[in-house]
Amino acid sequence: MVQKTAALLFDCDGVIVETEELHRLAYNKAFDEFGLEVSGEKVDWAVPYYDKLQNTVGGGKPKMRWYFMETCGGEWPVCTKRDGRKPASEEEGMALIDELQDTKTEFYKEIVDQAASPRPGVIELMDAAIATPNLAVGICSAATRGGFDRVVNSIVGKERLAKLDVIIAGDDVKAKKPDPMIYNLAAERLGLQKTDCVVIEDSLVGLRAATSAGMPCLVTYTASTAAEDFYGEGANAKVPDLGVGVTLETLFDVPAGAVLPELASAVRDAK
Repeated sequence: MVQKTAALLFDCDGVIVETEELHRLAYNKAFDEFGLEVSGEKVDWAVPYYDKLQNTVGGGKPKMRWYFMETCGGEWPVCTKRDGRKPASEEEGMALIDELQDTKTEFYKEIVDQAASPRPGVIELMDAAIATPNLAVGICSAATRGGFDRVVNSIVGKERLAKLDVIIAGDDVKAKKPDPMIYNLAAERLGLQKTDCVVIEDSLVGLRAATSAGMPCLVTYTASTAAEDFYGEGANAKVPDLGVGVTLETLFDVPAGAVLPELASAVRDAK
């Protein structure tokens, strides 16, 4: 068995597939299913708000709690449908969020089956890494297992997934991105130094998780995240998508399996 000397770790949502708009639609369908209102106003996440939210908080349940506690000033919503409840405590509020997340995941699965496709260059880069004996390959996503499994099974495929060295979803760690726990766990499972793991992310939340773990990070931004100051936050490189010429050779000294001192230097956006 060939010793792994470095790793390429992919985020899922926004990197493998541009799903944030699909998530937003699924959240709003779940909010409508429960008839959520705060101070008499229907809960509905518009595109500009969700763009900000996805760059602030990682994971679905933390996003919802942050919304109610920060945006809504600590007010839990009323369920005008179903049982008409309004949480009166943190425990009751989180119980409602658990139900909302489960409902959102089911809506998300339906939407993914209809609309999801891989971002440019991602499958080609993943296949090249899988075919390189001394490189480990993994996916590290803040998404909950239900929605995550639906996406990766559909887009990455079960045969390709079986060849990966590590797969971690949000349910597998106690702290969500931007906490570095998911990437620390990946390095631990792979038995590699963190500086030998290149992370591909799409948002500030993911970038902060990677840099906090001490891992070099390439950002493949989306329309929702393009305006963020990724270089100011420590990104080693940023590109609009992996199809602009990001190959293994732009990230690693492939024969040696070592991370290059500068990532994607010939194709990255100017600093």
